[in-house]
Amino acid sequence: MRQIGIWMDKKEALGVVYEDGKESEFSIASEMDFYNPKGGSRSKTKWGPQDVVQDSKYLEAEKHQMKRYFQKIIDEVQGVDQLVLYGPAEASGKFLKELEENHVQLANKVKALEKADSMTSNQFKATVREFFKIDAPL
Repeated sequence: MRQIGIWMDKKEALGVVYEDGKESEFSIASEMDFYNPKGGSRSKTKWGPQDVVQDSKYLEAEKHQMKRYFQKIIDEVQGVDQLVLYGPAEASGKFLKELEENHVQLANKVKALEKADSMTSNQFKATVREFFKIDAPL
């Protein structure tokens, strides 16, 4: 049985795989650009023209980058029997929504979506082992 736990945010996804009594890890960087658009500039004259910031182009670029990031994760977890997702923010929820909309078979293998702040590698492994009730490897 192949069981995978994934902790993810917008920067990276860390995964631990348990299969046939063996433990392995993977890490996937999101390669997302973190836009911090500056506000519009103000004219020197009162009530003068302002430059408009086009948030829509930043949001559209982020949406496409998230899709590529999610596809990398999906490619990594093919053949999974049970999957549990962790994350501090909305990235794990968006990933689950992507699975439910476009990868229904994989979405059915998700056993839980849990909120979790950043953890050390050992804490994450222990959390996943506890969830799947796996004995710690020697």
